[in-house]
Amino acid sequence: MTSRTVSVPAQRLARWIDGFHERHGGSSRIESGELVLEGSDGASARLRPPFAADHVDSAQGFVDHVSHPPRCAVVLVRRGGFAAAIVTDGRVEASDAGRRHVQGRTAAGGWSQQRFARRRQKQADELVDAAAAYAQDVVLPRLPVDFVVTGGDRTLVQQVLADQRLKALREVPAGPHLAVPDPRRDVIASLPELLMTVRIDLIDP
Repeated sequence: MTSRTVSVPAQRLARWIDGFHERHGGSSRIESGELVLEGSDGASARLRPPFAADHVDSAQGFVDHVSHPPRCAVVLVRRGGFAAAIVTDGRVEASDAGRRHVQGRTAAGGWSQQRFARRRQKQADELVDAAAAYAQDVVLPRLPVDFVVTGGDRTLVQQVLADQRLKALREVPAGPHLAVPDPRRDVIASLPELLMTVRIDLIDP
């Protein structure tokens, strides 16, 4: 048997499930908020929703749940830039993105390396401060939200959310953490689809 992982957006999910049953037969069940498909030939698929689906009790209910994501605040941070957004009803309600550059690491040693490290840390601090300011302006006036979704560099994101200005966001449940490139406008535009995409762990006989 071989295993692999695929990602399927909500608009294709019902057809994907039907296709699995057409190829493998079998049955489906809900287990701990995840949809599990088991084929009669030994194939299986575990569908993991981006947001908890503890109330779901059928495959159709699972698809409906994924197709109607909750209202989310989104904070994206990477060393090349940052973004803040509100996503609701499958659309980006508000957003803004900025750029800051944080230099990569250097292999140089001695005093030059220490000076470089201080400059690099200063750049990272400026990026975190700017990202927190953007989140304050974009997100806080539009609360409440159901989840805070993050993406990019986990350490930088944690530093942004630790900013005292964003205290209100630390009281909101955490949603998924997204793997995204530098947050530009095309990344922001893709957020609704990303928040309605299911990760599927497949085992093929």
